[in-house]
Order: sequence, then C-alpha cells, then structure tokens
Amino acid sequence: MKIEEYLKTLPENLLSGEDVQLSDKSFREIFKLIDLGENDIFYHLGCNDEKGIEIAISEFKVKKAIGIDKNSEKIKNGKKNLDQKNIDGQLICENIRESNITEATVILFWFTDENIIEKMFEKFEKLKVGTKIITIWSPLPDCLPDKVDFPYISNKVPFKKAQNLQDQLLAIFGVKCVDFVTAWEFAERYTKAIGSPEIKNDRFLTIIQTLMIWINAKKLGVVCGDEIPESIQTYIKIMKMNFDIDFEYMLKE
Repeated sequence: MKIEEYLKTLPENLLSGEDVQLSDKSFREIFKLIDLGENDIFYHLGCNDEKGIEIAISEFKVKKAIGIDKNSEKIKNGKKNLDQKNIDGQLICENIRESNITEATVILFWFTDENIIEKMFEKFEKLKVGTKIITIWSPLPDCLPDKVDFPYISNKVPFKKAQNLQDQLLAIFGVKCVDFVTAWEFAERYTKAIGSPEIKNDRFLTIIQTLMIWINAKKLGVVCGDEIPESIQTYIKIMKMNFDIDFEYMLKE
C-alpha cells in the first residue's frame, strides 16, 4: 500500500499529536529553547494533561500558565492533580478555536489539522509583538523560524515569511542541503520527543519519518547530490518487502 494509505490506518490522534503526551524532558527542552521565565504568560493549546503547566510554574516560575483542551475528563483529572500539588495553574475545557489567548507571551501549539491551523494562524498573527508560538515537527505555514531545536520550532510575532518551501525547510534543518544523515538525525529527534515505551515502534517511526523527510526534500530540490543514497534505497526496500508500504511511487511523482 502507499504510505498515505498506511498512515490512514493509524489512529488519527497519533498523527495529530492529540493524546500524545510529551515527556517532562521535552517540556524542559522547549521551555529552555524559548527562554521561558517569570515575565511570561504561558498557554498550552491541546494540553492533554497538567504536566506542561506544572513544569512551567514550578520550574520556570512563569507569571501565569493556562492549559486548554476539549477533553473534559483530562481537564478534570489535571485540575485534581494541580490542586493536590498546590500548583496555581489554570486548566480550561474549551475548543481552542474559541479561546481568548490575547494575553499569552508564549504558546505551545501542536496540531496537524489544516482547518485548525488556518483558524489559529489568523489568531496568532493578531497577538502582541514578541509573542512566541512553539510547534513540533511542522512549522507555521509559510513562516521562517525564529529559533529551532528540532523537532521544536519557535516563531515570533510578527512572523517572518519564507520566500518558498525550500527556504523554510533549509532554515528549519540549518543546512544547505539534506542528506541521509540529516534526515535520520531529525527523524530520530522527533521520535525521541514523542517516544513511546515500545522502542521497536520508535525505530519503525524513525525510518518512516526519515524517508518522508528525504523524499520531500528531493521533491523540493534541496537534497545533497543527484543520486538516491544507498541507505534510502535500502529502507525503501525494507518497507516494501517486510511491511508492504510503498515509497517508490513518491520518487516518480
């Protein structure tokens, strides 16, 4: 089957980031990237639980931290956990598209639904100058990053527009061209950021993401060299022979 067909067989929340809980280590890496501190008002959109709010308050001493999620059960449990630890964070059960986020100075936003991204991007552009928006894996549409520690990407209002997708991709990876090593390194960083207890599944995800990064870079004309690296060819064959997942058609489009 084509890779798109395979991805459709996976739970939607796995692909979107919904219900995927970042580790404490990932939160700390994100907060250090954007220099989160006592003058900040932090919003976690699609917070899942209270962990990001807890760390922002207890370790980074933010002025205020607010988590928003539409899952009422998770918000209820999160509030209970914050109360038990006597942490003064706010958790709101709400659709983020309807949320008032104008006071935010830092926002963590991890969604892949294009309708949500489009709606929220309109809200982000109207935020006060200097507000930071952190995404994971994918950048904000048509924007050049302010800071990158892949897979964490920070944009700052007003956003810097990319001339094209090539400029955006190279700015995110910080290289002049994408080779196999770059694709693998960045895919592995992403896998570790959202890692599961099943290490074998992490490696499988890393291989898929490596192929996606390299093939998309090739389509944009920003890979290193004209030939397909032997490692890429090998993983394409492994995916086809062992899992019946086809990547070859993407190289012909």
